[in-house]
Amino acid sequence: MRDPKKLKVLAEARELAFATYAATAEFPDAERFGLISQMRRAAVSVGGNIVEGSHRAGNRALIAFLHNSLSSAAELQFYIEVAAHLRFGKRSDLKALHVRSTQCKKMLARLITNLRRRGD
Repeated sequence: MRDPKKLKVLAEARELAFATYAATAEFPDAERFGLISQMRRAAVSVGGNIVEGSHRAGNRALIAFLHNSLSSAAELQFYIEVAAHLRFGKRSDLKALHVRSTQCKKMLARLITNLRRRGD
């Protein structure tokens, strides 16, 4: 078991979740059970999978959960694109979310690569 709080990517994932909640607060109320819910779920899953994987035994298990985090960040990016196309929220907030999610994906990819090099 690792202490996930020592992973810089977890701090980035936490900020991504906070920013997603703030940005989606501007969306139409009709999207509460639609795009708002999907975006928030995906954003929270990024960090949640990092924490869950950190509490598993071995690098192989952690890597699998980091891949789930990476997938959730990619899923969030798709939702950001849909929201932008539909003109939900502030354009600047959506752009910032996309930048932050890209940063998170890069950090996850680097961590996965480093863990693979170390082996299990």
